[in-house]
Amino acid sequence: MSLSQRAEPDLRWLGACYFFFFSILGIMVPYLGVFFDSRGFNAQEIGFLLAILMATRIVAPNIWAAVADRTGMRAELIKLGSFAAAMTYISFFFDGSFLYLAISLAIYTFFWNSILAQLEVITLETLGDKAERYGAIRSWGSVGYIVLVISGGLAIDYWGPEVLPYMGMILFLGLFACSLPLPANRSVVVNRADRPKLTFDASLIWFMLSAMLLQMSVGPFYGFFVLYLKQFGYSETIAGMLVALGVLAEIVIFFYSSRLIRQYGIRALLVVSMLLTAVRWLLLAFGVDSVSLLVISQLLHAFTFGLVHAASIHFIHRHFNVSHRSTGQALYASVSFGVGGALGTWISGMIWGDGSQTMWVWVFAASCAFLSMIAVLMIPNINGEDSVSAAQN
Repeated sequence: MSLSQRAEPDLRWLGACYFFFFSILGIMVPYLGVFFDSRGFNAQEIGFLLAILMATRIVAPNIWAAVADRTGMRAELIKLGSFAAAMTYISFFFDGSFLYLAISLAIYTFFWNSILAQLEVITLETLGDKAERYGAIRSWGSVGYIVLVISGGLAIDYWGPEVLPYMGMILFLGLFACSLPLPANRSVVVNRADRPKLTFDASLIWFMLSAMLLQMSVGPFYGFFVLYLKQFGYSETIAGMLVALGVLAEIVIFFYSSRLIRQYGIRALLVVSMLLTAVRWLLLAFGVDSVSLLVISQLLHAFTFGLVHAASIHFIHRHFNVSHRSTGQALYASVSFGVGGALGTWISGMIWGDGSQTMWVWVFAASCAFLSMIAVLMIPNINGEDSVSAAQN
């Protein structure tokens, strides 16, 4: 039996883990703002609560990565993290004050956000020299996101926002169940004395800055897109369909991402994607009354997330050796989705204010995307043409 044949069952379960992980994201990100709004919180409080969801990505992936790189226990940590997330999510069922919900979010998202970096490492190492299949495996996460964005909008329209905790619990249990068959094939652990020193060169610093700025630009979308559309008369169902359209475009681009990376290189794809992301947010700022412009803005999600994420994962995998790959993926997740997402969501809540100047939220987002593009242009040796980054040396 060839290596690829032995790996096929593992890849199917990894795809299932992606499905449930991003299904949770699909129910939480678009609709948590609506859920908190139904509980009487204002825009600043909602922005702060949603920032917690992003902020736990700063700490959790790095703690899990440090353990994974030193022990080689990656599958085991996914199982532990998914189980702990499901158990602590129970706290979300109970009504409570702002402080109670803040603590609840911090605890269960800590365990949930620890999982993704390990999934990325296991998937790429399982694929080996078949890395071009990454997009197809990862696209199952996008499928899960679409399914829950649409079904979540329909469920909230029918039962109200209080249905969200029940849907979330089913998904957390599904994630845990799909993690159980993952084999405990521990990666080779290098003796501490022989472990290459983790250092940061200019490429990594500029890349992380760019990733942070891009996710700051996506912060308003994470926290306020559905509320923004509701402000202009759109229902949760319509908002969910628009979000799903964006993720459908993301799935399509994932299947072509590896080919595009080989043909055009990481820098060109990131620059184009970030420029189109700035255009996307400006369309939301000035074209929210036009369904056609909303559709175009959502189709650009193929670049905002799909192509950017695929190129970024390849960058990290090339610039960190096996002794630091969990750390590399965790740093990418924590700096971009963690720091960037938290700052973007929090600042968006401040700009949103009483809801009379919501256009400026998207102008802020477009500015961050443009600055992210500038940072990409400053990255030397972005494709690792000459040698692997100093992060391995």
